[in-house]
Amino acid sequence: MSEQLKKPIWTKDFIFNFVVSFVIFLSMYLLLVTVGGYSKETFGVSDSLAGLASGLFIVGSLIGRFLTGKYINIVGTKKVLIIGGILLVITNGLYFVSASSFALLLIVRILNGIASGVASTATGTIAAFITPAQRRSEGISMYSLSMVLGTAIGPFIGLLLYQHIPMTGLFTICTILIVIAFVMSIFMKIDTPVMANTNEEKKGFRLSDFYSVHALPIAIVVVIVSIAYSSVLSFIQFFAQENHLVDAASFFFVVYAIAVLLTRPFTGKIMDQRGENIVAIPAFICLVLGLFLISIASNGVVLLIAGAFVGLGFGNLQSIFQALVVKVSPVEAMGLATSTYFIGLDFGLGFGPYVLGNFTNSIGYSGLYLAMALVALLGLVAFYFLHMIKAKKEVNYYS
Repeated sequence: MSEQLKKPIWTKDFIFNFVVSFVIFLSMYLLLVTVGGYSKETFGVSDSLAGLASGLFIVGSLIGRFLTGKYINIVGTKKVLIIGGILLVITNGLYFVSASSFALLLIVRILNGIASGVASTATGTIAAFITPAQRRSEGISMYSLSMVLGTAIGPFIGLLLYQHIPMTGLFTICTILIVIAFVMSIFMKIDTPVMANTNEEKKGFRLSDFYSVHALPIAIVVVIVSIAYSSVLSFIQFFAQENHLVDAASFFFVVYAIAVLLTRPFTGKIMDQRGENIVAIPAFICLVLGLFLISIASNGVVLLIAGAFVGLGFGNLQSIFQALVVKVSPVEAMGLATSTYFIGLDFGLGFGPYVLGNFTNSIGYSGLYLAMALVALLGLVAFYFLHMIKAKKEVNYYS
């Protein structure tokens, strides 16, 4: 164990993988928070359809991950990453021809999401494989900072630039970033195990080939929590406009990122040493408080405090859950487990905005965030019944 603990996490390939993942999520979230407003202004669609334009990317990503889960250990993570990178470059270029109709924009969002799902599943699996086994929670926690930074800086840049440049400018920025990431991925040297008996594995269709049974309980919790967080991604801009908090909203995700950056170096180590519950339960509580504070925010200070709590909550739960699905799965199923985690994440983030958009007119944005605080609390209850009780029984059994 001591040798494993001495092995470094931040190797060259880990850093390259980190940067590639960061760029993928940066470009994803840069558009995720702006395409809804762009759809309303350009095509005059409703809140629900604007949420659909935002969330369809995640639905596409869900499809990409679902397909990638079965084949990533057959094809190999490096090849899957290269394939995903090529698809990302092509689909980002398609945004430039999507301005002619809303229907075309929706199609491009789905295709771009599929490409992102393929590529980011590969980076997540690579992170799990190249991290020393005894430092895996810490390593995945460090890797998932790429997601956190992308989900924080992306919305910040997106909301800031959207006020000053046309949407085609944002499309250009995203395309350039993706090309850079693709070039970096080519120079990564990754040696991950390839599943034996590949010819047999490729035959037939079984639903169980596309998700991990071991990771499924955690993925269900991820869906619940992601639905709650999707309200922040898709509707914080509209909430801020309604309450005259646009300036504060621009820094919401920056505060979110700072809160995660200050805590993430510790949560992974604590999870490796003392288990997941000691970090997961406080993170759930922070998420509930953050969403509640948004619902009552009447000034910028309260909104930014809410951003800190949401960062401490959802920002840390992301890495906790990703490390946990790997922890409960056998080594040969780590790729499938990672895919299953992301499927849960994408399902909540993808379908959440469309579903929640149907309630904004009746309960308002403040009412929506109050309801999402309760949904986050439901996530804690689900975590207790789907994981904590089972894990406690297993500990008692083996002790």
